[in-house]
Amino acid sequence: MNANWGKFFHTIEKKERLIIGLMSGTSLDGLDIALCSVSGSSSATKVRVKNFKTVPYSNVFKAEVKAIFSRKDANLEKVCLMNEKIGSIHAEMILEAIKLWGIKPEDVDVIASHGQTIFHAPATLHQLPDYPNGTLQIGDGDHIAVKTGIVTICDFRQKHIAAGGEGAPLAVYGDFLLFSEKGEDRVMLNIGGIANFTYLPADNDAQKVFSTDVGPGNTLMDQFVQSRYQGIYFDENAAIAKEGVVSMELLNELMHSEFLDAELPKTTGPELFNLNYLIAAQDRSKTNNLSNEDVMATLCSFTSKVIVNAISKCFSDDQKLSIYMSGGGMHNPLLVKLLKNGLPDASFYTTNDLHINPDAKEAVLFAVLANETLNGSTVNFGNRGAVPSICMGKICLPF
Repeated sequence: MNANWGKFFHTIEKKERLIIGLMSGTSLDGLDIALCSVSGSSSATKVRVKNFKTVPYSNVFKAEVKAIFSRKDANLEKVCLMNEKIGSIHAEMILEAIKLWGIKPEDVDVIASHGQTIFHAPATLHQLPDYPNGTLQIGDGDHIAVKTGIVTICDFRQKHIAAGGEGAPLAVYGDFLLFSEKGEDRVMLNIGGIANFTYLPADNDAQKVFSTDVGPGNTLMDQFVQSRYQGIYFDENAAIAKEGVVSMELLNELMHSEFLDAELPKTTGPELFNLNYLIAAQDRSKTNNLSNEDVMATLCSFTSKVIVNAISKCFSDDQKLSIYMSGGGMHNPLLVKLLKNGLPDASFYTTNDLHINPDAKEAVLFAVLANETLNGSTVNFGNRGAVPSICMGKICLPF
């Protein structure tokens, strides 16, 4: 038997697997690396996060990614080269992290790599009748596997699309396995570049579970800050937005979008919610002369309104929801305040209350997806295209 497969089958048979989950989102801050001890599978899955860190991208590397990120006119040669380069750089970051933690590569069973999204194109967004849903994550898994010597599972979103989904959100799978709780209606709210949530019903019925993007999380706020302030990449503690006043004229125009009016579930990305979207809304509302502070206050209000509207649309007023936040947006005090004001009957927590670092949650969920690829059984989410009942990921062998 090929030695790769011998080790692979040994890993499948283990009661507890050491899996590194990787996540790099649309904010392009860096690479989240979560070293997870995973036991069991499916509804019996248990995860302990042994170590976690975010390795920031250098400004030069960040600029290279941004040059091909969410652009229809991206240079194809650069896309090709960055696929290899991102894989190699992620491998270096992993090796440095596990060395810091006192872990040898041979002690790690599997790496679960999300890759770096550079374009997300669901049919609802591209509206080209002869083409399917599409999404592209780069950062080649074979480069990671060969350079680290660790089996790598990657490219999770393609199976989701092949089975009828839109390639996102994928959090629903890990959310259901890790966080469902009998007797509590839970909303797992992730506020990354794009905001999304998973609903976990109190009766644990998988066929009632759903997950959806709702619109911009931090992406518009981050893009605006980066376009107006040298060397600042996000509005830390909402310091800029707190100094501004919401423009209702601009806010109303920002809310005019076919995507925002579309039925749930749905997916989107910075391909729609970007600076051009903001500029067009300012042109229509004649608010081009607003101060930076007022624009940021309005964008923060926009994100909160989009989230509140989506959650309110899904649940009745008498349904007592427990909302567990994760993602960078949960660190924005103004945004959290607006969410609590908009959903006064809900109870707000973070995934810290569920023993998972909220900054690590997305990386942890990909470790769970990889564990399901190894040893899971398919959860029946019913006959719904948005949540296909599948396992995901391609296997890359190290030699």
